[in-house]
Amino acid sequence: MTFPRALSSAVSLGTRRARNHIPARRFAPLLLVLFFALTAAAQDKDKKGELQLRTVHGAVIDKDENPAPSAVVYLKNVKSQAVKTYIADDTGHYRFSGLDPNADYEVHAEHGELMSPTRTVSSFDSRRDLDVPLKLTKKKPAR
Repeated sequence: MTFPRALSSAVSLGTRRARNHIPARRFAPLLLVLFFALTAAAQDKDKKGELQLRTVHGAVIDKDENPAPSAVVYLKNVKSQAVKTYIADDTGHYRFSGLDPNADYEVHAEHGELMSPTRTVSSFDSRRDLDVPLKLTKKKPAR
């Protein structure tokens, strides 16, 4: 079968385009795999960000090692000077969570006329969960 010259070049051009054209059906699975891989990577990044936050907790005790319920615990961010407070529970325990791991903190407790020495939580300490017991030993300074 012979085609006119103009038609034969159009037919051969069409077959060349068909050979170079890759159907979208071949890309769909690849795109799905890529989408899920990127989504999983983003979720892992979010989880890592959540895991980096720190928690400071402990017990407030008096000089006789008894729990000090209702003691007020002060946590100060040294950089921003922001202060958070927590009232110890019936067993003398306190907890501060969601803390910036790149900040230094100072923590102390007060109960009645007594207070604990100030303890420092350093940003260089890589632990995410810090147990900081506070012992009420000295009198509060007069204001």
